[in-house]
Amino acid sequence: MDITVRRTGEESTWSLEDLLGRPMGIIAEHPPKHFTIHPEGQAAETMRGLSPGPYGSLDAALAEIETYTRGVCRMDIDHGE
Repeated sequence: MDITVRRTGEESTWSLEDLLGRPMGIIAEHPPKHFTIHPEGQAAETMRGLSPGPYGSLDAALAEIETYTRGVCRMDIDHGE
């Protein structure tokens, strides 16, 4: 399952959506350099067993998601870092 990653309006938070635009959860950075994955909706089942973190970078958190979804996380270039 491929996921689109977008920075939200909130500082240090990224949304996760499937290719149909359905919410899959968020990644939050708090404190700095501590990224935590918060799956929601259908992603909660898909990512069962996933370690929510914290991870030392956004890339490390996305790599963990890719492991469980067997897909690719793509940063939305219009709303990226």
